[in-house]
Amino acid sequence: MPSELQALLRTGGVPRSIDHLRLMETQQNSVSKAAESCTVSVQIGPAQGCGVIITESGFILTAAHVAMRPGKSALVTLSTGRTVRARTLGMYRKVDAGLMKIDPDQNGGNPWSHASLGTSEDLMAGMWCIATGHPGGYDPDRGIVTRVGRILRVREGAIETDCALIGGDSGGPLFDLSGRLIAVHSRIGNDVSENLHVPVDYYGKYWNQMRDGEAWGFLPGFRPVLGVTGSPNSERAIVDVVRPGSPAEDAGIERGDVVEQFGDVPIKDFASLKAAVDDTMPGERVAIWINRDGSRKRVSVEVGRAD
Repeated sequence: MPSELQALLRTGGVPRSIDHLRLMETQQNSVSKAAESCTVSVQIGPAQGCGVIITESGFILTAAHVAMRPGKSALVTLSTGRTVRARTLGMYRKVDAGLMKIDPDQNGGNPWSHASLGTSEDLMAGMWCIATGHPGGYDPDRGIVTRVGRILRVREGAIETDCALIGGDSGGPLFDLSGRLIAVHSRIGNDVSENLHVPVDYYGKYWNQMRDGEAWGFLPGFRPVLGVTGSPNSERAIVDVVRPGSPAEDAGIERGDVVEQFGDVPIKDFASLKAAVDDTMPGERVAIWINRDGSRKRVSVEVGRAD
């Protein structure tokens, strides 16, 4: 990192001359080049997002809504186009922080290229930042897409920047001007130039829980919902009410149906059904097996989002 850029790194601001601007451009290009090998495309089922490798052993930071839930198999595409297998670990959904790890024995005993970790503790509005990702999925003719911007706001649980993100960028890395990882892309705000990122310090704070596969919390405005109610005292998950316009109604679930399985999870009562729904993300499509008048029936539901 050139000494002439230290002030821009610490507090942001405007380049003071053409030469200063060129030096900054060279530094940004250097960061983008270094980010190629650690910025990955992530595919889980039909869903696509991004991630960033942060250790030689293959741990990947991503967004919780990209990882979906612990124990999911994933395909990770590297900058070379090579695809490796990975598995999702834990996630702190309230801030949209998720963790994955590349399966072992896929790199010939060699360490994985990874990002250098920074800190989100001293970030402030006006600082320059560099976002990378694979919007829309990996494209061998395009490679990673780099956007340069500045931090707009720093608040609890999120960093807002004007780096223009689009669909498929979620889970990708945000670097400071020196090339240190400071955040992970979460979601697009009210405008394409107002985007939210997970501060990297949250991953360190909750590392042990996420590494061990724990998942907890809900992203504000993204609480999953099925749209049925039933008795908590029943020994079966009998549907008493199907809310009009709910995902359950759209899927054809009726009053009196007994939910026996939600995705891969056997359902024994309404508490276990609620837990299974809570472990999904809005927009996820799940197969549900119900018992209706003694006959087993399979329906498909797209999990909704609570208001």
